[in-house]
Parts: sequence; structure tokens; C-alpha cells
Amino acid sequence: MVLADRLRTMRILVVDDVAVNIDVLGRMLAQAGYTDVKTTTSPIAALESCLRRTPDLFLIDLHMPQMSGYDLLDALGPSIRTGTGPVVLVLTGDASVQARRRALEAGARDIVSKPFDPDEVLLRVRNHLMIRYFQRELDDQNTRLEDAVRARTQELEASRADVLDRLALVAEYRDDETNHHARRIGRVSALLAAGLGMTEPTLEMIEQAAGLHDVGKIAIPDTILRKPGRLTADEFAVMQTHTTAGGRILAGSRSPVLQLAERIAMTHHERWDGTGYPHGLAAAAIAPEGRVVAVADVFDALTHERPYKAAWSAAEAAAEISSGAGTQFDPAVVAVFERHEPASLVDPIDAT
Repeated sequence: MVLADRLRTMRILVVDDVAVNIDVLGRMLAQAGYTDVKTTTSPIAALESCLRRTPDLFLIDLHMPQMSGYDLLDALGPSIRTGTGPVVLVLTGDASVQARRRALEAGARDIVSKPFDPDEVLLRVRNHLMIRYFQRELDDQNTRLEDAVRARTQELEASRADVLDRLALVAEYRDDETNHHARRIGRVSALLAAGLGMTEPTLEMIEQAAGLHDVGKIAIPDTILRKPGRLTADEFAVMQTHTTAGGRILAGSRSPVLQLAERIAMTHHERWDGTGYPHGLAAAAIAPEGRVVAVADVFDALTHERPYKAAWSAAEAAAEISSGAGTQFDPAVVAVFERHEPASLVDPIDAT
């Protein structure tokens, strides 16, 4: 369909309290080929019509009983001034500068003096409909672009989450081939963080980043990582380096999630009382996300079998967490932990 045909199908509404004026305008527009023209002598009916179905072009008289053209412009409000409402073309016999200025200030786009010249009116109608048409096309294009950007962003977010999940799997595969440990840690950490008052998008980032807490285990030899018995002092010293190794692996990223993951990797084995590792940080000096993951990590490790230990019951593990409040763990995080039924935290992925 060519542009001229599209313009003729656009919606036009005419309001003038003089019946002969709207008859003339209605016939003139119809003869010019416009197929969707509504006319009325009532400004109130015109306003109601606008609210039900916004016209593309609104032709109004200024001086009418019940409601003036100025009142009608005010009632239409910001929509006509921001371009989201109809284009308003004023037809008036008031040629005063004050009247014209007031109409334009109220949102009218153009003014035609009465008695009007039919050719001039048709030219102005065509020109304003053309502007309206291209504005709508631009709005539609912007909407399509926004939708495309939103969809692409969602794809990138999904891809990023997948990459992070697979990076966590690389670390966990060596002693947890299901990768469920990393996912459980993420889910429980997000639950605890929510209880502390953290909000989206922080919770989503914590859930993703927490799974990378042990990524530094990549650097730990299997003879230590998978040793079925108790580690020697030297072996435990090597095991402790997985925190700094993880920090080095994740360092330098511009991604907020990976920056968060770096803090978690470096601090999830610090203790509230300052006796943890790698830096012996205490209390508030430990990153809050690290304090959260510390509780989630220990609880999950206790409640699931490892090469060196059998699984504890949820109640036993919960008691251990509670006993560590103020020494190993942040008391505020433990308080949030204690509000949850321990059994519901053992396999939160399966429970949701």
C-alpha cells in the first residue's frame, strides 16, 4: 500500500459546535478520500471518543459551549504534548495573537483561521497525518528494536549463566560429578541473602556467583582433593590455596557477577572470629557474600557424602551451623539460616 493510501485510512475526528461547519469538513475530507472520519458538535462526546479510540488527527474549534477548545486540549493532557496522543489542528475564527499562543501552548500543532480555505485545510491535514504516520512508524521501529535488544539481552544472560554453570562444573566435576553441589550452594546462598534483605538483582548474581566458590580447586592435585582419609598439615595447606587460586582465576573481570564470584572465592573460608583463611579476616572485614556462602557451603558439605566422610542428617548439620554462630559464622547469617527447616535446605533444587 502506497503512503497516500495509508494516510487516507488514518483516523480523523472533527468537533465544532456549528453543524454546518462539520458537515462541510466531513464532506470535504470524504471527497478527498479519507475513509475514517468522525464528526460531532459536542466537545464532551469528542473527548469520550478520544478516550475510547485515539484519533490520529483531531480538528477542533476553540469557542464552543459546555467545553471550550482550550478545555478540551487541557483534558487531553500531556499525551498531545508528548506525541503519544492525536495531532491537534485548531480551526478558529479568533485571529488574536493571545488565542493562537494559548492554543499552541496547550498542545495544538497548527492553527487555521476561519473562514478556511478548503485546499489549505486539506494540505495541512495531509501534512500533519504524514508527520503522525512517520512518528508512529518510528515508534513501532523503536519498539521492535527494544524488543530485539531485550531478546538479545536475555539470550546473552542465558549464555552467561550457562558459561558460569559450566565453569563451576569444571571445578566440581573432580569431586562432585553431578555439579549439584554448586547449584545447591547457589540456591541456599540466595535464600540466606534474601533473608538478610538483599534484593534483586543482587540475589540473582549471588545464586550464579556462589557456584564458583570452589573454582580454585582446579589447581589442587587429585591426590589431595580426592584423598579418602584425613589430610596432613602440609596437604591441608595446599588445599587452602584453592581460595587464592580461585581469586586469581576470577580476577580482573568487568562482569559484576564474576567480580562477586572473586570476592566469594577469596572469603568463603574466612571465619567470623578471624581464624579462617587465606587472610585471617574477621567480622565485617569479610565480604558479606562470603559470609553467606560460608554457611551454605558448610551445611551442604556436611549433609552430603564426601570421599572422606559420610553424610550427616539435616538436623545434625543445622546444629553444627548454629554452634558456629559468632565464631566460624556471621551470627546474622546463622539467624536467617535457623528460620528455615533444615531438611528443606538439603536439596533445595529438588524441593522447588
